[in-house]
Amino acid sequence: MSKNRGSSRPIRGIVVHVKPNPYSRCGLRILGLSTCATLLLALTSGTASAQKNAVPTIADAVDWKVNTISPVANPLHFEDPIIRTELRPVFVYHNLHNGFITGGGQAQLYALQIRYAITDRLAFIATQDGYLDINSGVLGNPDGWMDLAAGFKYALIDDLENQFILTPGFTYLIPSGDRRVFQGRGGGEFDLFVSAMKGFGDFHLTGNVGFRIPVVSAENSSIFHTNLMADYYVSRWFIPFVQMSTWTVVNAGNNIPGLTSEGYDIINFGAGSSQGLTQVTLGAGFRVRLTDHVDVGLAYEKAVATPQGLFDDRYTFDLSIRF
Repeated sequence: MSKNRGSSRPIRGIVVHVKPNPYSRCGLRILGLSTCATLLLALTSGTASAQKNAVPTIADAVDWKVNTISPVANPLHFEDPIIRTELRPVFVYHNLHNGFITGGGQAQLYALQIRYAITDRLAFIATQDGYLDINSGVLGNPDGWMDLAAGFKYALIDDLENQFILTPGFTYLIPSGDRRVFQGRGGGEFDLFVSAMKGFGDFHLTGNVGFRIPVVSAENSSIFHTNLMADYYVSRWFIPFVQMSTWTVVNAGNNIPGLTSEGYDIINFGAGSSQGLTQVTLGAGFRVRLTDHVDVGLAYEKAVATPQGLFDDRYTFDLSIRF
């Protein structure tokens, strides 16, 4: 037989077992690329060692999002950057500061947030709805529906290997609520925001900056807001976090001329004497992962800047139900 005659030798099948990550909508695409890269390396090198080295690297990068959490405190404007499908019932118990014009009091908010991942990078978000009940003798104990807010967010950068994600987005607040709880005024407002998260193993930093722009500036104030959260995944039963949130009035409205403070995340009063005011809250809490798809969250926040306005302190409880 001639030595120059070509011959073919079947290459044994290489089986790559990859378990998609249930928390990452982009897991199938990334792991599919990993499988192709592994096969190519194995064919060109003639060894299975390259295949063994390639898969764990990508898998480890995908897995970093598994132990991340959604923010609990300031739920209406602290949008996290991760794209996922989620239902989030929220309950807020809010104490009004005694120095506010109401002379103190309480408020309760019952809400449901919805997030739907259209693709692995694009999500529809419905961040504000629900029913607000204010208990204060000065105001006459009003209650009513909140305005509705919805929009989209897009993961512009999703660097799996470096555990970093950057997501801009926007919401539009529809003035559909009841005026007796300071909703339904003006032409609504846009919230343009950018969110980012960086992972360091089980430690994560999440930040968000945004600009609330009213359609009718005389009715509502223009407000710049920031949020920063640090969390650490101790175990599924205890994921503690600390958080700081700020609201700065860039352009005061003129709906209530003599009011010196704004309404943080719940109400945009259009306070005429709030120009340049910055309101700050500090918070802490934890999440518990009941199942792979359900988290329970509890947060406590306290106003730390003067004047506190309508914010003394607040307790927030939620469920994060992911699909």
